[in-house]
Amino acid sequence: MTDTPARLLNLLSLLQTPREWPGTELAVRLEVSPRTIRRDIDRLRDLGYPVEATRGSVGGYRLVAGTAMPPLLLDDEEAVAIAVGLRAGAGHAIEGVDEASVRALAKLEQVLPSRLRHRVSSLQNATLPLTRGDGATIDPRTLTVMASTVTGRERLRFAYRAGDGAETKRLVEPVRLVSTGYRWYLVAYDLEREDWRTFRVDRVSEPVATGARFTPRELPGEDGDAAQFFARSMSRMQAELRIDVGFRAPADFVAARLPSALGAPEPTGEDSCRLRAVSTDSLEWVALRLALVDCEFTAHGPPQLVEYLSDLGGRLTRASST
Repeated sequence: MTDTPARLLNLLSLLQTPREWPGTELAVRLEVSPRTIRRDIDRLRDLGYPVEATRGSVGGYRLVAGTAMPPLLLDDEEAVAIAVGLRAGAGHAIEGVDEASVRALAKLEQVLPSRLRHRVSSLQNATLPLTRGDGATIDPRTLTVMASTVTGRERLRFAYRAGDGAETKRLVEPVRLVSTGYRWYLVAYDLEREDWRTFRVDRVSEPVATGARFTPRELPGEDGDAAQFFARSMSRMQAELRIDVGFRAPADFVAARLPSALGAPEPTGEDSCRLRAVSTDSLEWVALRLALVDCEFTAHGPPQLVEYLSDLGGRLTRASST
């Protein structure tokens, strides 16, 4: 094999398998001399790939963990598996899957050959995921388009459905995607309204990257941080719920079944605890999360939560009656 770039790629593909390769075996596989293998190993090291060599008659080469993440070579099956996994996590806003996974998905889908993109879409469309039911399902392609415009500082056009059902067209300068663990939001500057806005991604449709570049504007606030801006925006939009709930179960049992954002319950006995927390989430979502703890509990406040739980309990009782 005389084509040096092609040979380096083949050598790298072999080294990325979890084993040690004797230099003689690599030379036979790539149809070159052991001396050429040594030179190619040096080239890979110069490119940032940490290749470790062991000496002796049975010595060889293997790729080890380094100080930085070098480019990886993936075969077709590996690329499809990673893309499907990232799509599933991004599309259902699984807790712990944040913007980094969406950026990775955008990069991967940008370089996937068309035959692999078709395989990924086919597998995704044929799969029925079991979701938690407290978050909105999102088309992963919407997230990847948004992520690419955020990274590339490119203006974004999309259709948006407001909470009251009103449909509008928006042209924005996207700054950041924010994941709350069960829902995605876009922080952007709305060019037509000449102001900053926060958009729920599950209400976005037909996103299109316009190709027009922009210079990022400074976010309002002293810190200029997108996460802080988002938190302030959400607190203005939603009234706070001061939750006070007693559970008939140990504190560690309850804490393991509640979102961390609600805080940790305080033990009030060996088999009881009490949660006092402030939430800006919807009343319905809070009620659902309390019910999913799977133990007896009593809501002491706020009044609207107590009333909603009472109504919900009545509906569930009627639904189960024969």
